Order: sequence, then C-alpha cells, then structure tokens
Amino acid sequence: MQPVHCVVNGAAHDLLVHPLETLLETLRTRLQMAGTKEGCGTGYCGACTVLLDGSPVNACLLLTVDADRRAITTIEGLARDGVLDAVQGAFVANSGLQCGFCTPGMILSASALLSVDRDPSEAAIRTAIAGNLCRCTGYQSIVASVRDAAQRIRASGNSHDVPQPRPAIRSRA
Repeated sequence: MQPVHCVVNGAAHDLLVHPLETLLETLRTRLQMAGTKEGCGTGYCGACTVLLDGSPVNACLLLTVDADRRAITTIEGLARDGVLDAVQGAFVANSGLQCGFCTPGMILSASALLSVDRDPSEAAIRTAIAGNLCRCTGYQSIVASVRDAAQRIRASGNSHDVPQPRPAIRSRA
C-alpha cells in the first residue's frame, strides 16, 4: 500500500492505496463519489472524466498514486451550497442531458474549457468534448448548453463559476 495525499472538491484526504488502484476506484469506492461513472474502462468514452489541477483526465486510466499532492474536482464539487454552477444550470436549461450517464464528464470537460476560454467557438466546444461520448443527444443540445454556460459566465462576471486550473499541491513540510 502507498500513501497518497490529495484534495478532492476542496477536502484533503490522506489515503493508503494499492499501487495499481485507479482514481476512478478511489473516488467511487473509498470516497463514495458516485458521480464519476465507469463506462468503457479504457479511456475511450469519457464517462469517468474529472479535473486534475483544473485539466480533464480519465479517472479510469489514472492511478491514484499519480494524483498524490494534486487537486481533483468531480461533478460533486461544482455546485455550491446546493446551487448548480453555471455549466450545470445551462445543461439543465438546454436539455444537454438525457440518460445522464455521460453528463458528469461532459460538464467537467466544458468547465475546463470555459476556465480558459469564456467565448469559445463551436469548433472549440466540440474539440473540448471530443473525448466524451454521448449516445442520446446527438451533441447539438450539449453544444448549446456550453454556449449558454459561456454566456452566463460572461454575464455574471464571476471567475469562480468554473473551476480554475490550480497548481499541484506541494510538500506538507
């Protein structure tokens, strides 16, 4: 077992994990965060997308030991005080979800894009979500949701509406 210190949705966690345990396993089984989904288990579908220091990664491919001293954001970490963030609200308002299986990964990929580009083109949106498969919506409502989220964020003027890329957590010393 190996020690891992990470911050998940703002909460610090000290864990002992098997060296081959994936971040997906850690999030779902140890930390009880069921929003991160396992789809293909090979990194193809994007259902397991989380943000690692603000950048999207496939949690099914990342070993938990590689998340040591890093900040992780899951879908559970976006809402504040029970209020959906701008991206989540836009997905609801624009029917950017149907069965909901791909939704957490789509929202986190969109959040990462909007943290660096507050007025993305349709091509930029499609590129940002390219690693996330949806079998229900045909992507039009997802693209519309991301565009609406961008407009909401620009209108609010709040930079905290989307997770900002964070530096890696440094030594506890």
